Amino acid sequence: MFSQPRLTNNLVLPRCPHCSTSNPNLTLRTQVDTNNHGGGFKRAWGIYVCVTCGGVVSAWAGAPGQPVQEYFPSAKTVELDIPDRPREYLRQASESLHAPAGAVMLAASAVDAMLKEKGYLAGSLYSRIDKAATDHVFTSDMAAWAHDVRLDANDQRHADEQSSLPVEDDARRVIDFALALAEILFVLPSRVARGLKKP
Repeated sequence: MFSQPRLTNNLVLPRCPHCSTSNPNLTLRTQVDTNNHGGGFKRAWGIYVCVTCGGVVSAWAGAPGQPVQEYFPSAKTVELDIPDRPREYLRQASESLHAPAGAVMLAASAVDAMLKEKGYLAGSLYSRIDKAATDHVFTSDMAAWAHDVRLDANDQRHADEQSSLPVEDDARRVIDFALALAEILFVLPSRVARGLKKP
């Protein structure tokens, strides 16, 4: 199990919050001490750089060497309100940004799994996307975006020589859409249902 990181020369996280590299080398570049306007809430900040992607992560603790209280950007998590299969595809896609072609295919699989969870089982992914839009499960603009995701994944699955290989930004765009779709289809309805149950 992952233990709480400490504010030391290396910030030990399971994955880089930027590129999702496993066990990243996050090296300390500078340290800053801060406090609030009244002289309280003293914090020691470490500014770290991922050797793999160059992304910057800031972290704070009460003092150097102590356990980190927060770090920014924080680790991306996939909401538990999303059903198991699409959630696992989304988790794997998010952790595969360093392999963009794979991340794109995993994000498309997440979209497919989400539609199946909503009862859209028949036909191709193309027809299921269109049927969900016709049934107002999501908007026509979201359907167009879902088709883009589907086509991006098809290019990778079929090794289309006319298409360029995706880069990390392409994978991030596709994953962002899949996460947004999961938010609309599962996360927000679950939050609303929980809110309505509260006295």
